[in-house]
Amino acid sequence: MALVPLNLFVNHRGKSGRQRVTCRYKCGDACAHPAPNTSANEYFGDIVRQSVSRRAMLQATGVTVLAVGAGSTLAACGRADDTAPAGAPPAADTEPRPGMNFTAVAPNSEDAVVVPAGYRQAVVIGWGDPVLPGAPPFDVEAQTAAAQRQQFGFNNDFAGLLPIDGAPDRYLLVVSHEYTTEQFMHPGYDPEAPTREQFEIGLAAHGLSVVEVQRTPDGLKPVPGRYNRRITGDTPFTLVGPAAGSDHVKTTADPTGRNVVGTFNNCAGGLTPWGTALSAEENFHGYFGSAEGAEAATPIDADRLARYGVKLEPSERRWETFDPRFDPTKEPHEINRYGYILEINPWDPASTPVKHSALGRFKHEAATIHVTEDGTVVAYSGDDERFDYMYKFVSTKKIRPGTDPAALAHNMTILDEGTLYVAKLTSEIPAAEIDGSGALPSTGAFAGSGTWIPLLRAGAGGTAESLVPGITAEEVAVFTRFAADKAGATKMDRPEDFETNPLTGKVYLALTNNDERGLDGEPGPDAANPRVDNKNGQILELTDDHAGTAFTWELLLVCGDPAAADSYYGGFDKSQVSPISCPDNLAFDGHGNLWVSTDGNALDGNDGLFAVALEGPSRGETRQFLTVPVGAETCGPVVTDDLVLVCVQHPGESDDHSLANPLSHWPDGGDRVARPAVVAVWRDDGPIGV
Repeated sequence: MALVPLNLFVNHRGKSGRQRVTCRYKCGDACAHPAPNTSANEYFGDIVRQSVSRRAMLQATGVTVLAVGAGSTLAACGRADDTAPAGAPPAADTEPRPGMNFTAVAPNSEDAVVVPAGYRQAVVIGWGDPVLPGAPPFDVEAQTAAAQRQQFGFNNDFAGLLPIDGAPDRYLLVVSHEYTTEQFMHPGYDPEAPTREQFEIGLAAHGLSVVEVQRTPDGLKPVPGRYNRRITGDTPFTLVGPAAGSDHVKTTADPTGRNVVGTFNNCAGGLTPWGTALSAEENFHGYFGSAEGAEAATPIDADRLARYGVKLEPSERRWETFDPRFDPTKEPHEINRYGYILEINPWDPASTPVKHSALGRFKHEAATIHVTEDGTVVAYSGDDERFDYMYKFVSTKKIRPGTDPAALAHNMTILDEGTLYVAKLTSEIPAAEIDGSGALPSTGAFAGSGTWIPLLRAGAGGTAESLVPGITAEEVAVFTRFAADKAGATKMDRPEDFETNPLTGKVYLALTNNDERGLDGEPGPDAANPRVDNKNGQILELTDDHAGTAFTWELLLVCGDPAAADSYYGGFDKSQVSPISCPDNLAFDGHGNLWVSTDGNALDGNDGLFAVALEGPSRGETRQFLTVPVGAETCGPVVTDDLVLVCVQHPGESDDHSLANPLSHWPDGGDRVARPAVVAVWRDDGPIGV
């Protein structure tokens, strides 16, 4: 086993490019409903600000970090081609940073993955391709659940590469499958009356895939391997931490409250330095429903369900008609068994994955690991909902070096003992200077400080102490949003993926958008969320005392049209940037550049992958590296010194199209069905961007 991994249209609202069909199946149409956070938490305009000197904080909290997944630093080479495509930013006046020396891809709406001149691309694996031995060839007209359990799942999101010791150019590719969009999977699909086989196929198309791949001159190629595995909606899991054994998670099928069946809506994730993979259960609420009026005759905790966005009405997929565990009026605790960070050991296909309840239960976008100099493990995670929160978990146990079974067994319990925190942000910028327009304050930047508020302290064997008065430890672990509400956390604009810069230790967070910011009855703009009707999102930069409770912050990007007054690109000349909208997943290259994938581009073009400079005179420079096909979202970027991987999710999803009336034929072309797939991009003549 390798110790260190290679890290790697909502048109119905008139706000972003994500289609309503995507919203219905991906997030339970969350954007079409009021945000579930109805707490009266303060926002910046209400806070009596306390002065925290940035310089003093940096002096007090300077630490050396162990970077997870950093590539090798490479020397700079020549200038990129001066001939830019139509719509691309003009050539910069300064030498491009190492890792960003490529010709920016222009915005477009092609049904293709478009990469810079001089780069090559190839599909690695896509929906229906074989994963396990004996998997039948994919046939969309005759798909079965038995076949899907052996094949690559639908709508890939997170991707991670783990090198295999003793096997040059051989890796484990770990990929999550976030959700299914049934009318783009099943011929003649009737959303009002799905069949049991379609239900079973849906279960099997979720979860994760572990696939052995070989690096070749033509990209990454799947190969038969003993590590290959499918994890699905009916794979057994073990629930660990403070929630395990609680009455809140006991069901008819599992009176112990410790043995969970399946995982759903696995969004982004992370790789650990001990060689395992983390995956985040995000919009799990959309899989649960009940018949109209069923709740009237059934005792149900409506407040707890509502805070997580659950509606007691027929679900989009109607899974509750086939299995009572998806009906909260029949199994009210089943839903409390989802919404966790799970960990899998990809080196042991027979192992049982675990769900870590000490990290809290909410709509996790990801879980990103950072290790401090003394071996403390810090896990950052965002709750991807409008007006929800930023979290981190700080371990009590220290990481144990080595790849032997004893070290792995120890390290796989690190996320069960420690303290869970939620973030409260403040700023000294006068409230009058945050008027909702996005105009920069007189200080020249949106910046401030913050505190991590402790919620839960977890100990050995599932013991725990609540740090929120009036809420038990089990309740904090299972109903974390309520604890964070009571603690006074800051409401953010859809906090999604965190990543830590392997060179500086600074932490970055994608805030995708929030079209309810500033509406009547909703929180107004503040220094970290400075625009009303925020359809383009922003990226937050934290200088964090990783194992402590203090941090400072600054907005790196306020995304949107560079020609618009409300956008900000780190102070860089906006006439020389690629326009970026709706940041989602983040990654770093070995040069310390931030790479950003987008979801729901509101600027009338396909989603893409962008490189952003963070230091020096080019700070804020943004260059588009690729775009994905029409209707698709860019997910799971992996960036190494000589390879980029992206997951192309939901190509061709459109309200006006279906499997019988396709918008996209990517990746196979012709009249073939569109398939979500993983794509590799590389150069034959050198490293990425150098």
